[in-house]
Amino acid sequence: MSVDKPQVGVLLLQLGTPNSTSTSDVRKYLREFLSDPRVLDMPAPARALLLNAVILPFRPRKSAEAYEKIWTEEGSPLTIHTAALTDRVSELLGDGYRVVFGMRYQHPSIESAVDELVDAGCAEIVILPLFPQYASAAGGSATQRALEVIGTRPNILNLRSLGAFYDDPGFLRSAAEVARPLLDGFAPDHVLFSYHGLPEKQVRKSDPSGAWCLASESCCDTITGVNGFCYRAQCFATTRGLVAELGLEEGRYSTAFQSRLAGQKWIEPYTDKRLAGLHDQGVRRLAVFTPSFTADCLETLEEIGIRLRAQWEGIGGGEMMLLPCVNSHETWAQAVAAMVSRGA
Repeated sequence: MSVDKPQVGVLLLQLGTPNSTSTSDVRKYLREFLSDPRVLDMPAPARALLLNAVILPFRPRKSAEAYEKIWTEEGSPLTIHTAALTDRVSELLGDGYRVVFGMRYQHPSIESAVDELVDAGCAEIVILPLFPQYASAAGGSATQRALEVIGTRPNILNLRSLGAFYDDPGFLRSAAEVARPLLDGFAPDHVLFSYHGLPEKQVRKSDPSGAWCLASESCCDTITGVNGFCYRAQCFATTRGLVAELGLEEGRYSTAFQSRLAGQKWIEPYTDKRLAGLHDQGVRRLAVFTPSFTADCLETLEEIGIRLRAQWEGIGGGEMMLLPCVNSHETWAQAVAAMVSRGA
């Protein structure tokens, strides 16, 4: 173990991906993912019953087929983009930092990433979940797991855990830089900001007052002391930030939520349900922005890029453009490096 020059360790966290598109690997990934009590927020017996009797017997094959549509020769897009971002952030931060990434589920694991930082003799670890908005099921779960892993070590290193960055100027600027030239060339009638969905139950849990979140139509119009951790409010704030960066006209954009599961009430409006209304309003050229993801993955490339596009065309919509995530864009890598080094 090298201890000659202590470095600051940087642990970038993503959700995860199957090791391959085989049904067995997808089943293994789904079992680990959906066994997380922060993801399926219900009593353990009910979660086990839902997972083993309803989800795992049927969903892995269907999900494997979906992954097959977006898989590349190099592997999972999520892993490829996150690895490229990690490499570039490492270059930008320089010799004083050791930058690695870990997946909350599957590989490379958070355990292996922490091992690498400890073996490198890092004196401090900065944890950055790559989720712009805070959700217990994503950034909360990933951070918890990282702290659990680090906590098993005989020597607990100095830690800094970075939270949501939905309003970070560097994130907003990089997302706008990726989107702007594509929007200029495509000239959409409407831009739909589609965020990953979340059960209403989890949103309400983030409200310490128990009386603000989802209690009125305007509850997400501003970020306040009681909804500072509200995922839905942070999503609407992200839309406002990107609208300002891009100079979008009022009435030419909207916000919705995708990727819901049956059995619980999820936050609205729903992305797929918005399409008919947009078509009725005369929208024919639709651009879809997915700024709850920093790297393109199944939910962007397959759910939006393939299935939502087919739905749009099926109701008589014209062209649809999926705007890419920030992935490893240079301005985004600079923003990550700035967030990590800020206050160091």
